[in-house]
Amino acid sequence: MQTYIVAFTIALAVAYFATPRVKDFAIKVGALDAPDDRKVHTKPIPRMGGLAIYGAFVLAVLASMYVSREVMGLLVGGTVILIVGIIDDLKPLPARVKLLGQIIAAAVLVMFDIKIEWLTNPFGEMIYVEYLAIPLTILWVVGLTNTVNLIDGLDGLAAGVSTIASVTILLVALQQNFWTVAVLTAALAGSALGFLQHNFNPAKIFMGDTGSMFLGYMLAAISILGTVKSAATIALIVPIVALGLPILDTAFAIIRRYMSGRPIFKPDKGHLHHRLLEMGLTQKQAVLLMYVMSGCLGLSAIALTEVNKSFGAFIIVALLGIAFVGAKKIGVLKATKSIESH
Repeated sequence: MQTYIVAFTIALAVAYFATPRVKDFAIKVGALDAPDDRKVHTKPIPRMGGLAIYGAFVLAVLASMYVSREVMGLLVGGTVILIVGIIDDLKPLPARVKLLGQIIAAAVLVMFDIKIEWLTNPFGEMIYVEYLAIPLTILWVVGLTNTVNLIDGLDGLAAGVSTIASVTILLVALQQNFWTVAVLTAALAGSALGFLQHNFNPAKIFMGDTGSMFLGYMLAAISILGTVKSAATIALIVPIVALGLPILDTAFAIIRRYMSGRPIFKPDKGHLHHRLLEMGLTQKQAVLLMYVMSGCLGLSAIALTEVNKSFGAFIIVALLGIAFVGAKKIGVLKATKSIESH
């Protein structure tokens, strides 16, 4: 049996069976997500389910592959971001403190020499970033960590989108024979999917910042590892397209708030999932539709590895055009009422 299948199976099983135990633990320590104006649930739900995702991922990795220095860096950094998430789920941290924790977790990767040293340019040759490697790495990791965190607004949404993105990167890694990346993304996909069984609507438990930040962090870190191992499209273009839904939703939120003269980091109810609910979709329908969108983006990401750069650039421009037209039609760019952050 292929190693990545072993990693996926172990992670899936551990996450599935560990999540109910984590739920009991979250209730015991008071890690509950109370409803408010921004959230769609109506009663307190235990959070911190990311503990099950983390445990499943780590066990799957340790059981299925050799822990190199780079893999150790991922695990150490993932543990740091997990700790930040646990603290935030127990008692919400100030935004600056949480950001500092994310930067420290990103810096761990740099300490283990996992950093972005070049970028794929769909319009030409590769771009070597040289002295910008460290700040670009930290910006990428912190940005993607928060992007997945922000999309965690409906039952099963972040877990499902992360699973789809992980499978996309897994398929490209197998295509390019990058076995380390393949095993890591298989373990991540299995962890998220195992947890999803308990998190899909109606959710019995939320992953909390413990899970959403960990998933975003690991997707960012594994993608960087892909650039270290390769000079091909497994680099950042593939995960950017695969995670296009949360990335664009975050970008549109920034544009929307800036255009309306509101603080960029002030939460509102203008995200894509909020708009879909306002259009009359149920939670399940909205989440499933966003799964379909993510799946289409995943297929597009895989297609980019099979075409020449000119056609690849055309695909990227077309996707951006479709995204902006769709966002305008749905109203994602329209100003909405600001609300207090949880």
